[in-house]
Amino acid sequence: MAAASGLADNVAGALAYITILPAILFLILPDYNRRPFVRFHAFQCICLIVTWIVLSFVFTAIPVLGWFVLLPLLVLTMAVMFVMSIVKAYSGEKWKVPVLGNYAEKFANQ
Repeated sequence: MAAASGLADNVAGALAYITILPAILFLILPDYNRRPFVRFHAFQCICLIVTWIVLSFVFTAIPVLGWFVLLPLLVLTMAVMFVMSIVKAYSGEKWKVPVLGNYAEKFANQ
């Protein structure tokens, strides 16, 4: 859907996943924070990043297994989640990441 001003929803939704800064900006800027599609993807990006940070700290505290198995698995999983989210958002689909997508949807609808 084309926006009246600024970026189209699908482009803004995809850009929300390129670091946390665009996601925060899209939640602050009035042109974007009123669009449900953009709000959802911005909140989903923030949920993914917070989860990534928390799990990284937890896995780092686990010697050997955490460092050589869990952390690489986390990085791979998160990379796949971000790429899939970008592709789905750009194609205009409201794809929810398992578990985190439900939280993002609740945050976006408030």
